Amino acid sequence: MATPQEKLAESLKILNGLQNENGIAVISPGSISRSHKDRLVENGFLQEVLRGWYISVKPGEPIGSTSSWYPSFWYFISVYFNERFRDQWCLSPEQSIAFHSGNYNVPTQLLVRSPRASNNSTKLLHNTSFFELKGKIPDKQDIEVVGEGLNLMSIPTALIACSSDYFTKYSIEARTVLLSIKDSSEILRRLLDGGHTKIAGRLVGAFRNVGRDKIANEILTTMRKAGYDVRETDPFDSIISLSGNSRGVSPYVNRIKIMWHQMRKEVLDVFPESQGIKNDFDDCIKNIDNAYNSDAYHSLSIEGFKVTPELIENVKTGNWDPDQNKDYRDHKDALAARGYWKAFQAVKSSIKDIYSGENPGSVVDNSYQTWYQELFAPSVLAGIITTSDLAGSRSGQVIITGSMHTPPGHEAVRDAMPTLIDLLIEEKEASVRAVLGHFIFVFIHPYTDGNGRMARFLMNTQLISGGFPWTIINLEERNEYMAALEKASTKNDISDFAKLIARKANEGTKSK
Repeated sequence: MATPQEKLAESLKILNGLQNENGIAVISPGSISRSHKDRLVENGFLQEVLRGWYISVKPGEPIGSTSSWYPSFWYFISVYFNERFRDQWCLSPEQSIAFHSGNYNVPTQLLVRSPRASNNSTKLLHNTSFFELKGKIPDKQDIEVVGEGLNLMSIPTALIACSSDYFTKYSIEARTVLLSIKDSSEILRRLLDGGHTKIAGRLVGAFRNVGRDKIANEILTTMRKAGYDVRETDPFDSIISLSGNSRGVSPYVNRIKIMWHQMRKEVLDVFPESQGIKNDFDDCIKNIDNAYNSDAYHSLSIEGFKVTPELIENVKTGNWDPDQNKDYRDHKDALAARGYWKAFQAVKSSIKDIYSGENPGSVVDNSYQTWYQELFAPSVLAGIITTSDLAGSRSGQVIITGSMHTPPGHEAVRDAMPTLIDLLIEEKEASVRAVLGHFIFVFIHPYTDGNGRMARFLMNTQLISGGFPWTIINLEERNEYMAALEKASTKNDISDFAKLIARKANEGTKSK
């Protein structure tokens, strides 16, 4: 007779066979036997979402943790609705636009359309839900299947079907997809076939708002020649101007540019005026060195490392000998402290370049890979991570624990990071470079690990370039800090984060 351990091993083998490439499994009624399901639930490998529907989880997850649910959300939705409705469903036009714009954040309530729906709201885990709306869905050619079976309305179809206030409430997403339209024919056919006079006027104004006058004029002229009285209206409540070619690029390129331009005013509204570099380089470095112990303790502690003032001081003064002290060689906290010290020295070298007159954004471009390599070099030497991990950006999807924000896929990072660097180089205001540079760095999440520490290094180089002091986010402020970043990532609202950094920079200025 098989032992309990052998039975569990067999159940885990079956679970493993049901996982997708990201290690997520969605269990529907009847997809595994009841005995296997009960065994996996009892041992903490499955969590029920709906009656008979489960997702795979890591055993020992704290009660209330969102660590497994948020990464599983979209896969669960695709499996659930494809089983219930086959191909007769799609996401709402608003959610389709969000997805097309690169916004994969988990919504509080998801709206799904299907002719087979029951007009009911269904609660899911962690205060999320979906509402299934009974109604006609677009023709097959106007639905795009993305990922592992998620049905979206095509961009032209969604732009026509979305509500008029979407353009003001979610202007970043709306502008991003408008800029992805390559020519007017993509949307004109649908406008003409449906006789959408009012919507045509709205889209003419929307395209003109984002600088696509050619498409706007072609829609206006063609609709009028077809006998429709089209009156142009701008659905946005502001105008932005993007530099460079915005056609035919990753949606993340335009999304990041739009976020930067829309958010910069909020940063300038709350941040003290930049005074430029005021003290000499030696005084600056002295002040930074004086801040090191506190900065290292708080920055490492925010990321979950358990470091002590004694460990930080030993690393700082050179009393860190991994050959003599095996605890230092194998202990991840000690390795993180050593890496932080080495990276800190590299950041000071970058600040010297800024003092020498180099463009602060260009300094980041030339330096940030070195900061990252120094941050993790001790872990490579100890064999904790491989040498190839120092090569550059991540090669797979990354999940931010507890966040509803899903960073872009690794393919998009190669477009997103150069866009961030270009914005840093072009931006004249140090406060904007510091706040938005930090935020967008963690929004992109270019590395598997170390993104928070790297973002704070970036922030401080740009603060120094504007005459602000080295600024420390305290461990006690972690919840406020993380909530502000979450608000910026999921609601496009940078105000709380800008106010936090402005307050901390101002406190540092007063204490000097």
